[in-house]
Amino acid sequence: MLLELQSIQKRFGGVAALADGDLSVDAGEVHLLLGENGAGKSTLMKIVAGMYERDGGRMLWRGREVFLKRPAEAAAIGIAMVHQESLLAPHLSVAENIFLGREERLPLGRVNRRRMAGQAARLIEEHRFPLQPGWRVEKLGPAGRQLVEICRAIQHGSSLLIFDEPTSSLSVTETEEVLRLVKRLRNRGMAVIYITHRLEELRAVGDRVTILRDGSTVHTGPLAWIETGRIIQCMVGRELVEVYRRDPLPPGEERLRVEGLCSRKSKLAGISFALRAGEIVGLAGLIGAGRTELCRALFGIDPIDSGRVLVDGKPVRIRSPREAVARGIALVPEDRQRAGLALRLPLAHNLTLANLPAISPFGILRRAAENRAVSGCAERLGIRTLPGQQPAGRLSGGNQQKAVIARWVFRDARIFLFDEPTRGIDVGAKAEVFAAMDGLARSGAAILMVSSEIPELLQVADRILVMRQGRISGELPGHTTQEQIMRYAALERAS
Repeated sequence: MLLELQSIQKRFGGVAALADGDLSVDAGEVHLLLGENGAGKSTLMKIVAGMYERDGGRMLWRGREVFLKRPAEAAAIGIAMVHQESLLAPHLSVAENIFLGREERLPLGRVNRRRMAGQAARLIEEHRFPLQPGWRVEKLGPAGRQLVEICRAIQHGSSLLIFDEPTSSLSVTETEEVLRLVKRLRNRGMAVIYITHRLEELRAVGDRVTILRDGSTVHTGPLAWIETGRIIQCMVGRELVEVYRRDPLPPGEERLRVEGLCSRKSKLAGISFALRAGEIVGLAGLIGAGRTELCRALFGIDPIDSGRVLVDGKPVRIRSPREAVARGIALVPEDRQRAGLALRLPLAHNLTLANLPAISPFGILRRAAENRAVSGCAERLGIRTLPGQQPAGRLSGGNQQKAVIARWVFRDARIFLFDEPTRGIDVGAKAEVFAAMDGLARSGAAILMVSSEIPELLQVADRILVMRQGRISGELPGHTTQEQIMRYAALERAS
């Protein structure tokens, strides 16, 4: 056995993140690690990768107990981890990040950038990733950064590679290439631990599966011996027939109208659509189609060069996020950790920072008002957290996403732009986020929901807009098919 974890325990203050974590993996095996957000998956793997020290239990590597205190110690024995949230150096190039900490050097000690670029180019070409060695990482989106993380782990020649949600921000084509890559690594004798919330990926790569719930292992065994429904039941402690099924509402008054919107920076051209109160409108398309860019333009992050935006029937100019918020527009960004939350600040501050005058008249913070606001939002959206000043970074992914939503609920936003709202969260948390969105719609809000998960759009959206190359290529009813959406997303004209 290459790696064996026995009754691993980990606490953060008074919170038990892991109570009884067991897992084993051998060379030439892809071991799936599943569980809801907050179940302890990432914590368990960060212990394996040397990022956290365990508080109890045993970790055996090739039959010998090891105590890893730093990632460098894990890397030295052959363990690497591809993280869900990028840990790259954004100011460096793709090639420099791939070799970061293990740079190629010339005889006098200078970094051999030409050699690193050449090796990076061969690695990228071998796996057909859409990257260039010289590109700056800060210019890449979440998908590009994830691919760089994968290249970096492969280049370091590890015996065990841990993938933490590697496809959460990738397109269908990129996801298929990652799955092929995992199979190639397994065929070469490498051990792979693969964390995912995309249940459709399980059968494509997995050999065995371990499921965590509430910090403890509740199932482990061959993947072929367990049905998907049983997997979900083990993860959430109850049976889920489907993630969510929404009963549509009759649309109300028009909240937002966009006419001929163009943005040179965002490469948007001739965008026109409307959102009505009570609606959830899906926005589909391939990565690079312009979905995120449209949200950024409507929120005032990127400039709008021409066209009209009307809020509640009145023309408005939105030149900054401040002006968008003043018009009742809210953005729930794709990358909640980098763009949605101040992770080191308490949850209370994160929930109220968009509406400080409500809790700080005359510039004086009223703690009682802040606590009432937090309690009300947490109860309404089902945010599971400890009382007090818990940092937002300590919340699970699903609770972090609900915290971002709660901020705009406290601000009384009426138009919500959700960019990949279920990225990196488990099936139970997805249902809770969709329920929160439905509650907003029923209270009179209008919602635009960007998602790469077409089945989710079909479950939640009243109608679906499809984008291609910066334009809206089609509008479809919510009861359409995946095939019809992909025709509009991938072809110049749908036939």
